[in-house]
Amino acid sequence: MEKKEENTKRTISRREFLGYSALGLAGLTILPSWTMQHGIRIAPSDRVVLGFLGLGRQGCSDFHSFSKCPGVQVAACSDVDTLKVERFVHIVKKWQASNKMNPRCDTYEFFEEMLERKDIDAIEIALPDHWHALAAIYSCQSGKDVYCQKPLAYTITEGLAIMRAALDNGRVFQVGSQQRSGKEFQQAIALVRSGKIGHIEKIYAKVGNPPTPLDLPEQPVPSNLNFNQWLGPLNDPKVHYHPDLCPPISLDPKEDEKLWGAWRWYCETGNGFTADWGAHMFDIAQAAIGMDGSGPVEYIPKGYDGAKYLTMKYANGIVMTEQPYREDNPSAQGILFTGDKGWLKVARGYIECSKPELLKKEEKKVGAGEYEVSSPHMQNFIDCIRSRKKTIAPVEVGCSTNTLCCLANMAVELKRPVKWDPATLSFIDDKEAENHRLYGYKYRNPYTLPYCPKR
Repeated sequence: MEKKEENTKRTISRREFLGYSALGLAGLTILPSWTMQHGIRIAPSDRVVLGFLGLGRQGCSDFHSFSKCPGVQVAACSDVDTLKVERFVHIVKKWQASNKMNPRCDTYEFFEEMLERKDIDAIEIALPDHWHALAAIYSCQSGKDVYCQKPLAYTITEGLAIMRAALDNGRVFQVGSQQRSGKEFQQAIALVRSGKIGHIEKIYAKVGNPPTPLDLPEQPVPSNLNFNQWLGPLNDPKVHYHPDLCPPISLDPKEDEKLWGAWRWYCETGNGFTADWGAHMFDIAQAAIGMDGSGPVEYIPKGYDGAKYLTMKYANGIVMTEQPYREDNPSAQGILFTGDKGWLKVARGYIECSKPELLKKEEKKVGAGEYEVSSPHMQNFIDCIRSRKKTIAPVEVGCSTNTLCCLANMAVELKRPVKWDPATLSFIDDKEAENHRLYGYKYRNPYTLPYCPKR
């Protein structure tokens, strides 16, 4: 991996990393001194101004959640697809007008230009995982607080670099693992932590399959998409354009994405269900057993030495396996905690305990995409921007969960156990793992990873 001289606690400019001239936007302000929102008069001191990076299905969903938080304004947005930019601006201006705000949302093809603006407080990142590191690090260096979709990064070194950038620059950081703000998951974490089902021995966490090699046929790039910019730091010649990677939309007639970006399902561009849902379910498991910021010490792939499921072992003896958490719905994502005094199951819209006196069973159907709209999680971020306190899903948590997901996939690809020391953030006598792409890879020119950990 290329190494870049560290520059911490300072403002970046686009000239430094891509060679473009500064735009001189520091003095640009688009907001009135007072704003009416949800019938509430918002003072300038209470207002939080956002810029959005990535305007696809997830970015639009995140906007709708943020739009429900009093005192939020949106000043700018960026995407490499001009149709998605136009759609997003239309949505934002309609919302602004309905709340008696000045209807304006500036647009940028290259998000680095947007980061130079001094009137933006925080950045929301809903880009593909391989862009998370550069977008988050540059945002932190430019003095912006960050809301970054999960998983935190594509590789282990990227996650560690993001964490260093956020902490060194004193930024408020929220990872989009919105289950942390869900009522049933908060209940589950509290019950397990308080010892209500005793010492935890086993955890079943159903998340789904790891990624597979990219097998989509190459197709012509549409004129509205800058696919070279979409690739960014990716340095794999096998990655080419296919509409499943960048789901298209239409403005006339109006038609939104028909699927989530399939880049997440392929080794060359994502980490499969292991990270997509693991960033939720493994994340909750870690929180409940007090392993935030840490993680398992050994990862054993399914099929190795008779292992029926992907298995993760903690130093304290707890074993977590990727397997169904309930027999009546084996494909559903969720978690089963088994202690020496009982058990607890939790999923979206569902929680049940072997001890009914602790809580009553709750189960409701959660509609497709419904859980992606999590205003409580966004409100927590906005509140922490104002208070400068830690969020419910801070960068350290996102980093440890991301590391877990990467190591699990690494063991699967290597077809053997991988041992990791969470205290030193290093492998135990394993040069092959150290050189694996999920630990870190050499970025495509001209990109380099700031804060890259020494190898």
